[in-house]
Amino acid sequence: MKRLGLKLSSGIGRALSHKIKQTQRLSRKTAAVVLLLMGAALVSLVSLGFARLADYALHLNREWSRQYPLAAFAVLPAAMMLIVWLTRRYAPYTAGSGIPQVLAMLSMPKVKGGNRLVALGRTVWKIPLTFLGMLAGASIGREGPSVQVGAAVMLAWGSWCKRYNLAFKRLQDKELLAAGAAGGLAAAFNAPLAGVIFAIEELGRSVSLHWERQIFIGVLASGFFLVAIEGNSTYFHGFHAGQPAEHMLRWALLCAVVCGVAGGLFARFLSKGATWLVLPQWRNWMRRHPVWLAGVFGLMLAALGVLFDGQTYGTGYDVAAAALHGQTDLAYGLAGAKWAATVLSYWAGIPGGIFTPSLAIGALLGVHIAQIAGAEAPAAILALLCMAAFLAAATQAPLTASVVVMEMTGSQSLLFWMLVSSIAASVIARQFCPQPFYHFAAGRFRQRVREELLREGEARQAETAAK
Repeated sequence: MKRLGLKLSSGIGRALSHKIKQTQRLSRKTAAVVLLLMGAALVSLVSLGFARLADYALHLNREWSRQYPLAAFAVLPAAMMLIVWLTRRYAPYTAGSGIPQVLAMLSMPKVKGGNRLVALGRTVWKIPLTFLGMLAGASIGREGPSVQVGAAVMLAWGSWCKRYNLAFKRLQDKELLAAGAAGGLAAAFNAPLAGVIFAIEELGRSVSLHWERQIFIGVLASGFFLVAIEGNSTYFHGFHAGQPAEHMLRWALLCAVVCGVAGGLFARFLSKGATWLVLPQWRNWMRRHPVWLAGVFGLMLAALGVLFDGQTYGTGYDVAAAALHGQTDLAYGLAGAKWAATVLSYWAGIPGGIFTPSLAIGALLGVHIAQIAGAEAPAAILALLCMAAFLAAATQAPLTASVVVMEMTGSQSLLFWMLVSSIAASVIARQFCPQPFYHFAAGRFRQRVREELLREGEARQAETAAK
């Protein structure tokens, strides 16, 4: 009996110990999930605040540009010069979209000082600088910047949790970056599924990521938090896709050809930079005087804006929405003007994305196709197909482009035809710009960081030797 009692008590003790350890493991896992959801909520709230600021900037721009259209010739050059000066002085890694910075960071080895591309203190400058650019009338968007800011927020949150041994021991910085970046995109477009596709297709293209389920939880949670706050409404309200029109294959391939050429040239111009088309003797001046160069581009943007009644300013949301509602009385050549305005804004070196302007350019190309084709053309559907096709051509990410446009417009019934147009346009675009634009720009940022780290290392060695 005594032995039986000892065995029984020993068995109970082992079972109790096992249950305690199991409970502790579950508690740690639960705490990790809770902290991950808190990080996703932070990304969503920052993206939401950024969106509200951007909308306010666009509203103010519409007001002053309608009342005083010629004021653009003073406002835009001065604003562009100020933004470029502030960017180069205080936040040099916030220039441009923000997606290349994240891609560069993902493909860099972990070294001291190497996270400067997404350092939170400098990256948050992207929000007010993008606000100023939209207020002035630059052709930029907030979605690319939301990706960089989201990555910085999640990385900072994850680093804080790791420092106090709270969670994320198994997650590397790259995984946290991917979760924050894709979560920022999902929250920016109110499109959770697009965030996941973006993480797989774009972020995972040139770097090996361990696709932990926490990454996908974080991405989806960022999108769903915004859905909970804003409601399950599409980015472009009131679009009703209906059923596919007749001869859809013909229309889809036509959109692919037009957008593939236009998007491929768009990516090539962005990649080559402002010095590509000028005389050799001007290039040194342009490189030495980036602030004055931004002023010159500001004058060009003002001229385009005045010529097209302010429709080239900002993200282009209004003209894209009009195109999706079948409006075909937009000015001829507006797509080309928006194309040029976006290229000039990027060349100036100010913070701001190309995602939404690319959607607007695509929608306008669809309108122009409908204007040429006449009454038989399904104008709204052409605008939709061209939105996805041009974005796919510009980024060479056809799945992301199609799913983003689908979630933004609620056009699930036309997803197949968007995929057809996007994949074909992406193939055509490669003939003009073989390397995807975001990854090409990421290479430049990566090289820039390496050179700076090398110079800093040499400076430290020189100081040590002097002592």
